Amino acid sequence: MKTSTGKNKNRKMTETAVGIAMFAALAYGVTLVFPIPVSFLTFDAKDAVITVASFVYGPLAGVIMSLLTALLELFTVSGTGLYGFIMNFVSSAVFAATASGIYKLWRNPRGAVFGPVLAVFTMTGIMLPMNIWITPVYMTTLTGSTVTQAEVIAMIPTLLFPFNLAKGLLNAALAMLLYKPLSVALSRAGFVGRGEEKKSFSWNRTTLFISLAALLMIAVAVTLFVLLNK
Repeated sequence: MKTSTGKNKNRKMTETAVGIAMFAALAYGVTLVFPIPVSFLTFDAKDAVITVASFVYGPLAGVIMSLLTALLELFTVSGTGLYGFIMNFVSSAVFAATASGIYKLWRNPRGAVFGPVLAVFTMTGIMLPMNIWITPVYMTTLTGSTVTQAEVIAMIPTLLFPFNLAKGLLNAALAMLLYKPLSVALSRAGFVGRGEEKKSFSWNRTTLFISLAALLMIAVAVTLFVLLNK
């Protein structure tokens, strides 16, 4: 005979699994609707969706959603094969896990801002060596073009670094703007039941500060994308 505790645990696991699947599907949908090509790279806002969900469900859930989304891209729309899958998964997983890991430690405005900001620089720092190692292999295998590591390193200041920085800033800003109202909506819909998410969303000094910080990050990201596309 199952106890009420066991039933509640099973119900919570089911709700979490449904939420993770829902957000992974939403993140995948974002890659289809809002892709922005920059040279041979492509920006999309899926990391913002995954990060918002990982704020609610935790860092491990963020890694799982990153894997599911990258797999969906690999078997449907991606033209970059296994190499693109690796890059997509690592980028999203590092970003979401970093942001939500910090927020898990500090479930307050400081964590809501510092987590995504740290995620920007962590993801950017990790993706640079990933590009140096994988891009030459990817270009040779899938396109037949020969690109050396030295040529990839030469692209760091003019393309790779500003692109990854802009990508991270825009996703971080969107996550900061969307998290609180979306978490409240999820709580009211019964997908989450944590104390903080049950509070109503309202404008105050904290939400205003977070919103202004996010808008500043969006302005910087958009400026970088404009410069890269010239």
